[in-house]
Amino acid sequence: MDDVMSGIWMGLPTWLRIALPSLAALVVTLLALAGAGWWYFHPVVDRHDGVVYGRRGDKKLSLDVIRPANPNGLAVVLVVSGGWRSGDAGSAPVWLMAPVLRRGYTVFAVYHMSQPDATVMEIIEDVHRAVRFVRHHAHDWKIDPHRIGITGGSAGGHLSLMLATRGGPGSRDAQDPVDRASSAVQSVAIFYPVTDLLNLGSSTENPGDGGPPKSFVQAFGPDATDMARWKSIGRDCSPIYHITSELPPVLIYHGDADTLVPLEQSRRFQQCARESGHDVQIVVHRGGGHGWLTMLWDVRQFATWFDLTLRRKKAEVGRKKWEAGSRQLEVEGEG
Repeated sequence: MDDVMSGIWMGLPTWLRIALPSLAALVVTLLALAGAGWWYFHPVVDRHDGVVYGRRGDKKLSLDVIRPANPNGLAVVLVVSGGWRSGDAGSAPVWLMAPVLRRGYTVFAVYHMSQPDATVMEIIEDVHRAVRFVRHHAHDWKIDPHRIGITGGSAGGHLSLMLATRGGPGSRDAQDPVDRASSAVQSVAIFYPVTDLLNLGSSTENPGDGGPPKSFVQAFGPDATDMARWKSIGRDCSPIYHITSELPPVLIYHGDADTLVPLEQSRRFQQCARESGHDVQIVVHRGGGHGWLTMLWDVRQFATWFDLTLRRKKAEVGRKKWEAGSRQLEVEGEG
């Protein structure tokens, strides 16, 4: 048998006999990398889906609790929302937040009623409720109620900033103890949020008359078509008008080719924050539209940001990692 195999081998062209070992090594390397990637994005977790945090009419509002194998005692809320539409309990994939889970953060994937069944104003209220619920039950999930981060993209980013700017103590007189808890968050890392609904700039959603986004008029309720009422609604729902001294650290990733939510939305929020004494960090993804292929890799930087801003004992380590990974704020990438 060995003689047969040797004969076959010697019968191959010389160039092929030289190339085959390198090709085999390449295949083994690629398989190893694929296996390592699969392992990294599938961490071991303890998952509890569909935990009810409130109600909107006769509809239950739910969240998923995703705990890593080695929790660090801190939490990150993932706002599952795009176009102010959400998913169903259990639909948030573990791989999406794998870099954050691998750092030990317990992830709370929050779902809300989708517009137009609920208005954006009601959705904002419900996301406040979700964070109050997480904080009220912090002891049950063994997390620090004073160190909660938040993340999301697009509408999820907008809702995150609404909590960053308007989150705060609940009513002391509330009958439900959950509603007495604070909805404040201590760190934000998000993708391409709308920050000013009254000034949509170059967005393809700009109606040209200062009104609500063209495709989302119904999302803001029947009063949104009344321009006088819209001014109040749009201001209430725009994070840029509610920046206070309590604004937590904010990191925004935004593509410079985004036509739905232009980069100027984040730039203007950054400028207003600076005028109030806060430094909002923006990483510009060159050629990035409303989403790009390497966003999952960017979540690793979100995890480093949360290390820097939430993990007090490891803040210096987090700062070094952040500086090493983000020496220039404008980065190249695929759109």
